[in-house]
Amino acid sequence: MREGPGTPESPAKEFGKEIKCARESRGWSQTELAAELLCGQPYVSKIETGQQLASPQFAEQCDKAFGTPGTYARMRQRAADAGNPVWFIPYLQLEREAQSICDYSNAFVMGILQTPEYAEAVYRSARPQDSAAAIKKAVEDRMRRREVFDGPNPPTLWVILHESVLWSGMGSRDIMRGQLRHLLAASESPHITLQVFPLSAEAPARGVPFNVLTRQDGTDVLYEETYQRGQVDDSGEAVAEARAAYERLRAEALSPTNSLALIRHVLEAHDHEHHPRPLPRDMGEVQLQPGQRRSVRRMGPRTRIAVRRRPSP
Repeated sequence: MREGPGTPESPAKEFGKEIKCARESRGWSQTELAAELLCGQPYVSKIETGQQLASPQFAEQCDKAFGTPGTYARMRQRAADAGNPVWFIPYLQLEREAQSICDYSNAFVMGILQTPEYAEAVYRSARPQDSAAAIKKAVEDRMRRREVFDGPNPPTLWVILHESVLWSGMGSRDIMRGQLRHLLAASESPHITLQVFPLSAEAPARGVPFNVLTRQDGTDVLYEETYQRGQVDDSGEAVAEARAAYERLRAEALSPTNSLALIRHVLEAHDHEHHPRPLPRDMGEVQLQPGQRRSVRRMGPRTRIAVRRRPSP
């Protein structure tokens, strides 16, 4: 989509222009700046023309090269936040600076753990009137949130997913398979723990998605979403209630080991079934295809039920 005479420049292009001005004021070529920043000249070119938003590391290196402590890092962060709703930006700031994040999701996979394809399917479902360019930009903004794990001190992330999220047919079977594989891969990080809240459990302690973030000073903040927007609440009463609800969810959820086993089972079901269905909790076998039975490990303890037969007349 080309920018018309009255169309404001993209945040990435504005940032790139500032870098170009700073470079030219020093009399440096793109190649010389690239050598100073320990990156490639084509990357510098993409940044200056706005084809790509600079990474946080690039902005930090620019501050060192130009002697502007924090200026380009803050400018780059404003550019990254520009595509998000105003009400969501305070949460993004908290997410970047958090010591730990405890998230409960009952409708979709948490944004920071979504694949690009899954995120696109979510946006297309929620905002069908948006253009392809707008959805692409939204997906890019969401993927950029993964940068919190690239720093020297990434937050610990504990995610509780309602089992129904795993069985969802969001987008397509291929998209769901990719998303489930991504969850399994993410769980290998020492900073990420996944639990699944099973369908067999009682009603969850909370019926809406929320998370509790712990800041570097040890204080907690609640973030929860409604149909139209989300809000940050740091009041002691709200945070205490949310923290207690999260601990109840954690107690009712499957263990991390059993949660990963269930995710693998759902992935296998998506591979074999046209319309995957949750595994019945009282069955030792599940029919995957006509004429084929597959043994499935139970998630909970075995229970033997005695049946009294009525005598024949």
